[in-house]
Amino acid sequence: QVQLVESGGGLVQPGGSLRLSCAASGNVFSIDAMGWYRQAPGKERELVAVITSGFDTSYADSVKGRFTISRNNARNTVYLQMNSLKPEDTAVYYCNAPSRYTNEVYWGQGTQVTVSS
Repeated sequence: QVQLVESGGGLVQPGGSLRLSCAASGNVFSIDAMGWYRQAPGKERELVAVITSGFDTSYADSVKGRFTISRNNARNTVYLQMNSLKPEDTAVYYCNAPSRYTNEVYWGQGTQVTVSS
């Protein structure tokens, strides 16, 4: 089992920045890629960004150039630096890590990000 704990959400004005963190614990050797998803009210959960243990990254088109995903493998932590935030970025952000060996996917509890003036 892997536990994922997010932190860093909050209220920010349009154009502002936030940094989310997700710390993994437990059987961390069973995971490789880690990512961030988000879910806005009334919408489906969507992929925001993903990073492999080798630091390859991928982003949703809507956040390219504004968000940066990174990780510290020694600390089993993944980060999401969000700049130039827009009201449409408002959502609950979830950390995600699929198992290397099974079909299991681990999720954090989510952290609320609200972009509003």
